[in-house]
Amino acid sequence: MRANFIFSEVWIGLRRNLTMTIAVIVTVAIGMALLGIGLMVNSQVAKMRGFWSDKVEVSAFLCKKNDPLPSCKGSKGVTEQARADLQARIQGMAQVESVEFENSAKAYENFKSTYGENDVLVKAIQVEDMPESFRVKVKNPEEYGTVIDELKNVAGISMVVDERELLDGFFDLMEKIRGFALMIAGFLVLAVILLIGNTVRLSAYNRRRETGIMRLVGASNLYIQLPFVMEGVIAGLLGGVVSAVLLIVTKVFLFDSVSINLAAGTQLTWNDVAQVILGTMVIGVIICILASFVTLRRYLRV
Repeated sequence: MRANFIFSEVWIGLRRNLTMTIAVIVTVAIGMALLGIGLMVNSQVAKMRGFWSDKVEVSAFLCKKNDPLPSCKGSKGVTEQARADLQARIQGMAQVESVEFENSAKAYENFKSTYGENDVLVKAIQVEDMPESFRVKVKNPEEYGTVIDELKNVAGISMVVDERELLDGFFDLMEKIRGFALMIAGFLVLAVILLIGNTVRLSAYNRRRETGIMRLVGASNLYIQLPFVMEGVIAGLLGGVVSAVLLIVTKVFLFDSVSINLAAGTQLTWNDVAQVILGTMVIGVIICILASFVTLRRYLRV
């Protein structure tokens, strides 16, 4: 098999259908970039879920004197003895792994560390305004609901907050972004297949005389089809390179800007991005090869 003939035919095909080839490259690039973004979001969510799954706690806030909440109606506050008894009761639950008491001073320090940049809000809140609470860690994350239901019926507890609900909203948003990116990527993959089909069909029609002669002199089907397939491979590779650049830009300007607000160890790494880039490039090339073969079987009579 003469390699110089194959490459010359590939060059001829790309030059004759330059506009269609550029359209294929752009569509592959955008489609694989969106697919890559979806995979990067999926990796980011997986890292965050793995990090927070065993760190999420239930916060049980204690009633204060003259607390307006219905569960604390008529309460004069929780005494130290009542608080100790309550902590022992929570610790005795079969589902509970540990209980940590947070007094008003510690709650205020945590509040300042979170909202320290808002001077007006920090000055408006005093130490005595912060409620005392128990930070309850559950052995099995699936048993949070049981613990919460039981704590809600305990006298002296004003409110129970499940930290998972705060994270679930963020995770749901990330899942929607991933689903949207993958859906658009799916439509673009279909567009890639149709564009490659049209490109190969036009190329085969323009070179029908050459392929007919090759068939008469005994050339094999693979030898005749290979230039057309190589055109798809080159378009797929170029599209993959462009999508890789887009994914790198997305990592730098989107994921890295968000990662400063994430816990250490949950950020998307360059190794993750490299795996996504490699995967999308392979997928893009495979799609181009399969689309070329399917189109040739239908339209190229050899």
